[in-house]
Amino acid sequence: MASAVLRQSCSLLMLRARSLSAAGVRHKTTIQYATRPDLPRLAYRKLKGKSPGVVFLPGFASHMGGRKAEALEEFCKSLGHSYLRFDYTGCGASEGQMTDYNIGTWKKDVLYVLDELVEGPQILVGSSMGGWLMLLAALARPEKIAALVGISTAADHFVTAFNTLPIEMRKEIEERGSWSFPTRYNEEGSYMLSLDFLKEAENHCILQSPIPVACPVRLIHGLKDADVPWHVSMQVAERVLSNDVDVVLRKHGHHRMSEKDDIKLMVYTIDDLIDKLTTLG
Repeated sequence: MASAVLRQSCSLLMLRARSLSAAGVRHKTTIQYATRPDLPRLAYRKLKGKSPGVVFLPGFASHMGGRKAEALEEFCKSLGHSYLRFDYTGCGASEGQMTDYNIGTWKKDVLYVLDELVEGPQILVGSSMGGWLMLLAALARPEKIAALVGISTAADHFVTAFNTLPIEMRKEIEERGSWSFPTRYNEEGSYMLSLDFLKEAENHCILQSPIPVACPVRLIHGLKDADVPWHVSMQVAERVLSNDVDVVLRKHGHHRMSEKDDIKLMVYTIDDLIDKLTTLG
């Protein structure tokens, strides 16, 4: 009987996953703007529903309109759970210029979302830099975090990348005051990071000591990630103090993890967590 129920649950999940991976998302929430005192307005899309809710944290220079973010909205809608996706200050539809802000600013954005825009404990799903921010948010607001799901988690990434450069190159960057950080995700082929951005990011590094996070943690990373090495997720898993930590390494996975099978895995992981959390509750 139990195996029959399991097969039925898996079949339903695969049907959901197939519908999510189809071209286009059927449902779209309306964009809203959070007005904050003395801060730029924050753009977000919110779906009301059951608890635990899900919050998606995009990667660096990314936005809430990506495949993973939209697929998660459709999935949460199918389950009747609440969901929120948003753009960091200076990114996407939010106000401000990205180059004026830093890791600390975007951490505050996440905390604002948790404090003001959602209710009850949330499952944070962080992509790349969003995985770093979800860990920082869990340290700052443990009571508001039900679980963490990192996709290509880029904990400490900018600082680590800078520190692994040849010393001559680091001196040049320090003298110039900026770093042309290489990327394949824009036409210019690089992002300009200021030395101030890098110095500020050092304040938020978390991989040098134990990470006192107690909630369930799931980390998904591609072995073919050419931007953030998969062993970063292994480092996070080693340092997180939670006893409920799983790492999934995808042999053919790349950094963005936005192919159909990547999204199916993400959806399965979150569905399993929701089932676990609601059963425990």
